[in-house]
Amino acid sequence: MKLKSNETILKGGWLYDGSSIKSDNITKRIEWLISGELKEIATDETGWNKLYQDLKDNRYWELTYTESEQHGGGAPNLKYLSNHEAKSKYEFN
Repeated sequence: MKLKSNETILKGGWLYDGSSIKSDNITKRIEWLISGELKEIATDETGWNKLYQDLKDNRYWELTYTESEQHGGGAPNLKYLSNHEAKSKYEFN
């Protein structure tokens, strides 16, 4: 379940089982990654987007919710950001 060196984006989703909406396997994986495998580094000015770092390889990952029409912004997405992109978008040391 850890991030692989060739991965650059994980797009979560919701599943409807006939009576309720549940997280798909990618959403569960993202939740697992941000709960212990990645370190939160910064939050953007909106408070919605967060920057994480994989301490295993030092890569930066941005957590976003891109489906603004859905409750809570929809399912999470986790996207790789280069060092330059991360430092341009977020304020951190």
